[in-house]
Amino acid sequence: MTNLSHNLAESAAIYPEQPAVRMDDEVLTYTALDRLASQLVTLLRDHGIGPGDRVGLMLPNVAQFPIAFYGILRTGAVAVPMNPLLKEREVAYYLDDSGAKLLLAWQDVSGEAAAGAEAVGAELITVVPGDFDASLAALEPATDPVSRADGDTAVLLYTSGTTGKPKGAELTHGSLNRNQAVSARTLFEIGPDDVVMGCLPLFHVFGLTCGLNTAISNGALLTLIPRFTPAKALEVIQRDRVTVFEGVPTMYAAMLDVPDRAAYDVSTLRCCVSGGAALPVEVLRNFEEAFGCIILEGYGLSESSPVAAFNHPHAERKPGSIGTPIEGIRMRLVDDQRTPVAAGEIGEIQICGHNVMKGYWNKPDATAATIDAEGWLSTGDMAKQDCDGYFFIVDRKKDLLIRGGYNVYPREVEEVLYEHPAVAEAAVVGIPHPSLGEEIGAAVQLKAGETATPEDLRDHVKRRIAAYKYPRVVWIVDELPKGPTGKILRREILIPEGILT
Repeated sequence: MTNLSHNLAESAAIYPEQPAVRMDDEVLTYTALDRLASQLVTLLRDHGIGPGDRVGLMLPNVAQFPIAFYGILRTGAVAVPMNPLLKEREVAYYLDDSGAKLLLAWQDVSGEAAAGAEAVGAELITVVPGDFDASLAALEPATDPVSRADGDTAVLLYTSGTTGKPKGAELTHGSLNRNQAVSARTLFEIGPDDVVMGCLPLFHVFGLTCGLNTAISNGALLTLIPRFTPAKALEVIQRDRVTVFEGVPTMYAAMLDVPDRAAYDVSTLRCCVSGGAALPVEVLRNFEEAFGCIILEGYGLSESSPVAAFNHPHAERKPGSIGTPIEGIRMRLVDDQRTPVAAGEIGEIQICGHNVMKGYWNKPDATAATIDAEGWLSTGDMAKQDCDGYFFIVDRKKDLLIRGGYNVYPREVEEVLYEHPAVAEAAVVGIPHPSLGEEIGAAVQLKAGETATPEDLRDHVKRRIAAYKYPRVVWIVDELPKGPTGKILRREILIPEGILT
């Protein structure tokens, strides 16, 4: 049985009364979660949903998300996870592009969801906690999950659309299942005694695979936080005795900055996982020292289900590295002609293996431009490789800055900024310049209670890297713009007017 949802049914058979999902006072055992997902199949069928149909899923990190997700898959349908913060026109685009016939949307976003669904003729089911579960409980549960092949699409996950409208990456039952299994066994070592923190959005592939699917497939408890705040995360770690924390770099930096963090008991943490963006080395070191727990940094993207490379738990960990390819995956670095680069040279990461997406939904040209005839996926991420085979991300190919003919990678400059004791977060961007092409600028958020002037920060970097790399202009911000996972969005940083004058 290839259907990804079969993992829930198996865990329910082995660990029937063990808690599967928790969201504060709401707890679902494996038996309850499996039954509700089976009852959702009946509801979906009553609304005309069958194998291969797309169903939108617009829910935050609440207990109803796994019910809906596994229920959609049990039906043989395709889940289309959507950010609950989407507005009407964005909702309409996702539904129209995917051809989704039905949308399950959280009560708090039902206005935008309803307007978007109406615009494209899709049906809407509003998910109201309590009422939704009660309506399912009145239905007969369906039997076994609908059989699906490895290559059948399970999830249509829309990318961020940095180069245009978002594209739907087709992730299959086979790729998602193997990716979670390899991650759980060889990286996070998750078992039925573990408690996994679910603060990564489940509508994002990192939270979906590494959080939800790894926990459910191994009988662990996934404890959910609908909206991440560092104090809430520390509270839940203490309350639920969390053993595995999965987050993005900004989450680690934020928890470090909680004034009374020492008051929380975080002694149960045994493994922390970082992905989604580069983890500054200074943040990694400070967190491990403060929390007494190792951080495994890894790498992946929506199109790779997502995990591709990691610092493995029983091998050497190299700060600043994304590690080596996971089991069953190959990675290489290539130049602009897609020819492998020489050892030690910077090149674009390509990935080949079971985790690579089927393609972009209804976009054969975009698929062909991203995946070559041999199955190598071009990522747009630039990296170099050391003599031990460890990969080190340099930056996004599109984030490369060129100042007066010299290449400057923002991450290198940001690493130096993070070494300043007053810096909480930093983002380096290019500022149009009439003669240099681009000037190097940096937006910086300071730690609570710390002070530093732009000149202090500029001089700090100037003393540590080559003259053409340091940011000539630095400005202090209250907060940096972030995406749904907490990843800093350089493209949305506002550059103050006249800052170069």
